[in-house]
Amino acid sequence: MREDNQNREINAITEGVIWKQLLLFFFPIVLGTFFQQLYNTADAIIVGKAVGKAALAAVGGTTGTLINLLVGFFVGLSSGASVIIAQYYGARKGREVSDAVHTSMALAVVSGAALMLLGIGFSEFILRLMGTPEEVMAYAVPYIRIYFVGMIPSLVYNMGSGILRAIGDSRRPMVFLICATMTNIVLDVVLVLGFNMGVFGAGLATVFSQAVSALLVVATLRVSPPAYRLRLRQLRLHGGMLSRIVYIGLPAGLQSVMYSLSNIIIQAGVNGFGTDVMAAWTAYGKVDGLFWMTISAFGVAITTFSGQNFGARQYDRLKKSIRVCVSMCAGITVVLSALLILAGRPLLGLFTDDPQVLETGYGIIRLIVPTYITYILIEILSGAMRGVGDSLVPTILTLTGVCLMRVFWVVGVVPMHRDLHTLLLSYPVTWVLTSSMFLIYDLRGNWLKRRIALADQTPQ
Repeated sequence: MREDNQNREINAITEGVIWKQLLLFFFPIVLGTFFQQLYNTADAIIVGKAVGKAALAAVGGTTGTLINLLVGFFVGLSSGASVIIAQYYGARKGREVSDAVHTSMALAVVSGAALMLLGIGFSEFILRLMGTPEEVMAYAVPYIRIYFVGMIPSLVYNMGSGILRAIGDSRRPMVFLICATMTNIVLDVVLVLGFNMGVFGAGLATVFSQAVSALLVVATLRVSPPAYRLRLRQLRLHGGMLSRIVYIGLPAGLQSVMYSLSNIIIQAGVNGFGTDVMAAWTAYGKVDGLFWMTISAFGVAITTFSGQNFGARQYDRLKKSIRVCVSMCAGITVVLSALLILAGRPLLGLFTDDPQVLETGYGIIRLIVPTYITYILIEILSGAMRGVGDSLVPTILTLTGVCLMRVFWVVGVVPMHRDLHTLLLSYPVTWVLTSSMFLIYDLRGNWLKRRIALADQTPQ
């Protein structure tokens, strides 16, 4: 935002050159997400090198899948708040923006407390259901329990950064993540290597760094412009606003849960191949994160662009933004895939020196990385549709094409060919199917026309 001579706020997302504004919005997100990956990867590198491959499998692999299940639901739910705030901000409705900010932050605190209790109480039980080997359980249980102690600051940061991105500010969330990452790395070195605290020290470092990011985002919102300024005494769940947030965010939350459940099934299958394969899958997951941080940054960008331009009723600009975003995302995905294939072995070597783990990990890279391009339509189209408030159908498409078909693959196909590559083929197979469904819905579903008709019935 900036101001002209008439003191009128100029919103670059609704008025600037599309490809330039997408890149200006995208790069801070992807850089921030890179540091978030570094934030998580630091634990894996230090623990994997200092404690061993069983600890690596625990910190980065099996616990990560469970954390994504529980935390992912809230993050999906909070996307409803981001969409609502982006639409109201694009429409210049300051009162509604303020109500949405206070409702969403109150939701973060309540949800964080609930997730903390659930995570501490049931994580060991779920890890055992996943078939986690006993040598890994010894490290996984203490790590995940200390991790869930930090749920309230973690969700407060996620919600607060979502608010800032919804109004078009992707730079400050990036700065906060960099600060948290540096805190995490320093504490990892001190607690894991210096005080020999093992996975407990890694978990403690993560909790402290989450607290840093939460404090920074709250402090920023406390001094923000009036429309989205956080006033602690006004924190409450406004009933009408909460229902709007849940209407848009609940399908995304359920989608995240189903994604995580299908990944838990995959993780359970990986666990059945032993510790070496678990460690290789964990190391690959950190390399794989480079793609997911890129694609998710484009997803956040297009959701914000769609939401603000929809709120401003600039529908032609919205459609053009989608086309530009898909093209940019495809180009970057091709380049990134080539780089990961070429640099795969050295990257895996950051996490382990075990030759068998390295060979298995590079085999996974060769199988999955070339198929990344088949996923991009899912992320961009679902983000755009969610930005205008059409969240139910994209969720149904994703649940059917990715989650249910992935379960079908594991149950129906894998038993006939019990090897790791057959198991992991479930990823590209379901991406191709789901992308095809999204493309058909985009071309023939009239989703934007329906949302425009609803918006036109509502006076500005």
